[in-house]
Amino acid sequence: MQGTIDGFSYGAVTPAAAFLMACLGAALGLRCTTRSLRTERSFRAGWLALGATSIGSGIWTMHFIAMVGFSVEEVPIGYDKPITFASLAVAIVMVGIGIFLVGYRGATRMALVTGGTITGLGVASMHYLGMAGMRLDGQFEYDTITVALSVVIAVVASTAALWAAVSIHGFLPSLGASVVMGVAVSGMHYTGMAALRVHLHPSATTAAHVPGDSAGSLLVPMLLGPGCFLVLAAVVVMFDPLVVMGTPDWDDPRAARIPGVPARGQVPRFGTYADPASFHSRPRDAVESADW
Repeated sequence: MQGTIDGFSYGAVTPAAAFLMACLGAALGLRCTTRSLRTERSFRAGWLALGATSIGSGIWTMHFIAMVGFSVEEVPIGYDKPITFASLAVAIVMVGIGIFLVGYRGATRMALVTGGTITGLGVASMHYLGMAGMRLDGQFEYDTITVALSVVIAVVASTAALWAAVSIHGFLPSLGASVVMGVAVSGMHYTGMAALRVHLHPSATTAAHVPGDSAGSLLVPMLLGPGCFLVLAAVVVMFDPLVVMGTPDWDDPRAARIPGVPARGQVPRFGTYADPASFHSRPRDAVESADW
């Protein structure tokens, strides 16, 4: 017996909320990755780790918010907690590998392709591992071609996101990249769900069942932790202007300067950790000018 699947038990509420969480995680992750490229090497790992955790948590939260609206009309649905949280760990670790590759290797073709592939496979693994954690009186079956399409979407979206993280530094362009990634992640999720068929066991109950109730009552408390983390990460980002704007204050010609007092506590323009974009415009220092 084939189960009747409803992926939108609460209408557009769960898809919209899931999309917003995907965008939030992507925005925080991209800004943190951009910030890591403009800081000293000793602090880079911290920003990259925060970015990876933000993206991984955003994708995981997006998936399970969308799953609150998922139901099989004939049977109740439950979740295995260890497998469900293992999917969160997989998302963070594999996204982290991709981000660290790009963060330390730069926007080379090999780093982007390798990092994007690993990150995309992590997103897809999170999705299907999370689905494996579902418990119902039936068996899942997937259409192979549609599953492959969902994996391709995840890999392409992840590669594009990593490229945006190291190539787009303005706030509005980065925000646009986050929205694109949110669309891609949501598209990957619902493409994967379109591949799903549920075959119920002969013993499956046909008693009246309220769609989404058992799943929602379990998932909502589980979502609180990653959701709170994303809020805290957003607070951290908001308190660092360089993360938000993506450009240091000295690039703004309108920024006020106190004559004779050099700026401190910012990324150096020259030296080991200098901003590469500033190399072409290095001024002669005062001593050198005086000698000539």
